[in-house]
Amino acid sequence: MSHYFRILKPLLTLAAALCVLGWSPNAVAQSFTLSGHVQDAASGEQLLGATVWCSDLSIGVAANTYGFYSLSLPEGEHQVVVSYIGYTPQRFSVLFDQDHKMDVELVAGTALGEAVVTGELFGHIEEQVQMSKIEVPIEQIKRLPAIGGEVDLLKALQLLPGVQSGGEGSSGLYVRGGSPDQNLMLLDGVPLYSVNHLFGFFSVFNADAVKSMAITKGGFPARFGGRLSSILEINLKDGHMKEIHGDATVSIIASKLTLEGPIVKDKASFMISARRTYLDILLRPLFARINQNDNSSGTVEPRYYFYDINGKVNWKVSDRDRVFFSTFSGTDDFGFSTQDTYNQSGGQTVNTESDFGLDWINSVQALRWNHEWQPKLFSNVTLTRSYYRFNTGIEFSDAITTADTTINERFAALYRSGIEDYAAQIDFDYAPNASHYVKFGAKWTHHRFSPGATQLELDFGQPNPIDTLLGAMDINSNDSYVYVEDEVAVTSRLRANVGLHASMMHVQDKTYGSLQPRLALNYRLPNGTALKASYAQMAQFVNLLTNEGLGLPTDLWVPSTAKIRPQKRWQVAVGLADTFGEFELSLEGYYKGLDGLLSYKDGASFMFNLETDWEEQVTQGIGNAYGLEFLAQKKMGRTSGWVGYTLSWSNRKFDAINNGAWYPFTYDRRHDVSLVVNHELGGKWSTSAAWVYGTGRALTLSESMYTTFFVDEQGNIYEEEITLPSGKNAFRMSPYHRLDVSIVQTKTIENMKRSLIFSVYNAYNNLNPFFANLEENSNGQPVIREYGIFPFLPSIAWRLSF
Repeated sequence: MSHYFRILKPLLTLAAALCVLGWSPNAVAQSFTLSGHVQDAASGEQLLGATVWCSDLSIGVAANTYGFYSLSLPEGEHQVVVSYIGYTPQRFSVLFDQDHKMDVELVAGTALGEAVVTGELFGHIEEQVQMSKIEVPIEQIKRLPAIGGEVDLLKALQLLPGVQSGGEGSSGLYVRGGSPDQNLMLLDGVPLYSVNHLFGFFSVFNADAVKSMAITKGGFPARFGGRLSSILEINLKDGHMKEIHGDATVSIIASKLTLEGPIVKDKASFMISARRTYLDILLRPLFARINQNDNSSGTVEPRYYFYDINGKVNWKVSDRDRVFFSTFSGTDDFGFSTQDTYNQSGGQTVNTESDFGLDWINSVQALRWNHEWQPKLFSNVTLTRSYYRFNTGIEFSDAITTADTTINERFAALYRSGIEDYAAQIDFDYAPNASHYVKFGAKWTHHRFSPGATQLELDFGQPNPIDTLLGAMDINSNDSYVYVEDEVAVTSRLRANVGLHASMMHVQDKTYGSLQPRLALNYRLPNGTALKASYAQMAQFVNLLTNEGLGLPTDLWVPSTAKIRPQKRWQVAVGLADTFGEFELSLEGYYKGLDGLLSYKDGASFMFNLETDWEEQVTQGIGNAYGLEFLAQKKMGRTSGWVGYTLSWSNRKFDAINNGAWYPFTYDRRHDVSLVVNHELGGKWSTSAAWVYGTGRALTLSESMYTTFFVDEQGNIYEEEITLPSGKNAFRMSPYHRLDVSIVQTKTIENMKRSLIFSVYNAYNNLNPFFANLEENSNGQPVIREYGIFPFLPSIAWRLSF
C-alpha cells in the first residue's frame, strides 16, 4: 500500500496544482460559461469533436466524446460559431453576463467555404495540440472497395501512414513497429482482445453500427494507458432520437441489418445491428454433390460461419444526466467432420467418425452515466465487462459391430484459452477558463487469464474411461491507474498538453508500478504552420503470445507475472502540420524504445503442450522503431481521400533468439505508400479507388544444407540432410502492391435509398505473396517460392437505407 501512495503522491500534487490554478480568482478576469451538447438536428446523435469558437477572441473548445462542451469567456457580448465537418455552422451572439446552457443542433450539409470565411480554424490539424492522431469519416470509409463487398474499418486504417497489415487479406494492425497486442482497441470505451473474423480476413467492426473512428499512434494523452503502440477509439451510434431508420446490405460474403430509432421521442433511443456470413450455406450443396459423386462410402462436411451483434440504448434521464448501455457479441465457428463405414475380416462392420473444429467468442458490455455537475465540470462513470474465449479440439470415434455386440471407442482432445475483464472507471472534464482544459480520472480492472488447458478423454471400452484436464492454471490480476492532464494555452502561439499517468498491477503477490509522464507541444510559426512535438512513456501489463504467422486466434493472452516483467516504451515525435484550403498536411518523425517484449523461444509453442509452465517457453527482450510519415488528407467535397507515405525501421533483440543479435521485426517494412480517392461522378454514380505498395515482409528460411553420415549399433551406415536456418528474418518476400476499385449506383425513391455496389479487389491481378517456402527447382537448386491466395476478385453488394 505504501508503494501505491508513493506512486500517487506526485500525481495528486500535480492535480491539486491544476485545480488551484483553475479555481483561482486571479487566473482570469471575471468570466462566464457557455455549456451544453452539440448534436445532429435530424437524429439527435451527439457530435463528438464539434468545435465551439469565439470568433472575436479567437478562442475555442472541442466537444468531448459525449458531445459536451464548456466555453468560458470574459464578460460582454461575443460571437460564437458552432461547427462540425460535413454540417452547416451555426452562429450566435451571446451576452456573457451569466452562465448559459445551450444545446446546439447542426444540420447536415457541407458549407465548408463559409466556415473558413468566419476564421473558425479550431478544428483544423494545425490548431490541435494532439499529434499522431488520424480521424477518417465513416461515410468516406463505406465508399472504399472491399473484399467481397464487405466494408472493413481495420483495412481502411491499414491505408494510413504508420499503420501496416499483417499480410495479404489480414485485418491485423502493426503500428509504428509494434505488435497487435500493443494496440488498445476500444469499442465504446471497452477493450476488445480479438478483432478478427475469418482468420483475420475481416474485422469484427460493423461499419453500419459505428459513428466515429480515430487512431492515435503517439503523443498519447495521460488519460490513455495500458498499451505501447496505438489507441483505436471506435464509438457506436447512439440511436436515432426522432424516427425509425435502418440499413440492410447483402454481399457475396455476408448480410447485415441495422435498425435505430426512438424508444421515447427525444428522450431515449436504441440501435441494434446484426451481421452473419453464409459461407456454410453456400458450400453445403457443393460438398453434398462431391460426397454423392465420390465412389467411397465416406462423407466430408465442412462448416464455417461468423456472426456479430451490436446494440446500444441511450437514455436522456434529465438535462444533466444521460445513461448509455452498449453491448457487442461475436462468434466464429470453423471445422469439418467426416464419416465412413467399412467392413473388416471376421464379419465386423466399423463406423468411424471424426470431427475437428475451432471457435472463438468475443463479448463486451458497457454501462455509462454522464453527469454535468456544473457548467465547467462534467463526469462519466463506466462499468465494463470484456470476454474472449478460444476453443479447438479433435475427436475420433469408432463403433465396431459384430454379430452379437458393439464396441465403442473414442478419443477426444480439447484445448481452450481466454481472458475475462471486469472494470470500473470514472473520468472528469473540468474547464476552469478558456486557457485550461483539465481531465482527470481513475480506473480499476480485474483480469482472469486462462493461458491454456487441454482436456483429454479416452474410452477404449475399459471399465474406467480417462477424462483429465492438463495445462496451466488460471491467473488472476488487478491493475489500476489514475491520471491528470491539462491542455493549456501558454502564449498566443504556444499550447501544451501536460499530464501524468500512474499505473499499478498486482499479480502472484508481486506489485508493479509505473509513473508515465506525457507532454505534447504545439507552436504556431509566423506563417500559421504548427510545429509539434510530443513525449510519452507507456507500460503494458498484458501480453499476446504469437508465432508471428497467420493471424489465427490460437495466440495466447497472458499477464505480466512474478517472472515476466511488464512491457515498457518511450516515444518522442516531432512534426509539422497545416491546412491548405481543403487539404490537411502533416509530416512527422518518431523514435521509440521498447523493453520487456515477450516472444516464444525458437521452436516453442504452447498449444496442446502438456507443460504446465508457459513462462519457461518464452523470452523477453528489447526493440526499437523509428521512421518518417507523411499524410495529405481531404475529408470533404465531391473528391476526397488521402495520400500517405511511411519510411520506417523496426528491430528486435532477444538473448534466446538469433544468438542474441539484433534482427528486423517480422513486420519491419521500409517503404509504405497508399493512395485513396473517392469521387462523386454526379447524378446516381460515385467511384472510389485505393492503391497500396509496401516493402516485402521479413522472414526466416533455410539458408544452407549439408549431408551427415552416422553408424548405428549394428554397423549400418545412414545419411541425413541437415538444413541450417538463415539469420532471423534475413530474407524478404517480394514487394506488396494492389489496386482496388469500386463504382456505386444510388437511387432515391421517396424516403428509401438503394445502392448497387460493384467492386474489384486486386484489379490488375498481382498475386501478392501470402507465405514462402524454400524449395528445389527442376535442376535441384534451392529457390524461394512464394504463394498467393487472392487474385483478381470482383464482387457485388446491394444496400438499402430507409
